[in-house]
Amino acid sequence: MDINIIPPSKPLPVNRAYIVTMTIKSFKGRRDVEVHLFRPYWDVEEENGYPWDKLLGEPIEEGITPDINRSKKILLEAFTRDERDQLVDYLARRYASRLKTITSAPLNFPIPLGLMPLSEMPEDENFGRIRLEQICDYPLPFPVHGFYDLSSAKPIIQEEFE
Repeated sequence: MDINIIPPSKPLPVNRAYIVTMTIKSFKGRRDVEVHLFRPYWDVEEENGYPWDKLLGEPIEEGITPDINRSKKILLEAFTRDERDQLVDYLARRYASRLKTITSAPLNFPIPLGLMPLSEMPEDENFGRIRLEQICDYPLPFPVHGFYDLSSAKPIIQEEFE
């Protein structure tokens, strides 16, 4: 398993600024499924404590008026450095044989308006959510969910016949 921690190229404006992904070797009949990890919940007090005018940027598309609250969630779903380190350590210890990679990188600031937060991504036959805190003996003091898209991974059976 490879662990890739990409450091920030410049000082970050806030502590909550790290994203984490993991690639599961085999999951639901697919190979190398990328899972984007995020915090599904946060305190309203935390949300009100950020200098949003300095953290949020321009819309990703001209001529649209994006929902600023959705854009705020991009930051609120991210991890602090300490949370990231705890999460990476947990994943590396518990799932070392099942994971291909764990990658973390800082968010880019300012965060563009109009991005879709992971917590609002729909679930269906291809898109789904893993709720790590519901797994037996989950040790972290914060909940973590993971969003995946099965359609972006190759089927295991198809690979066997190629």
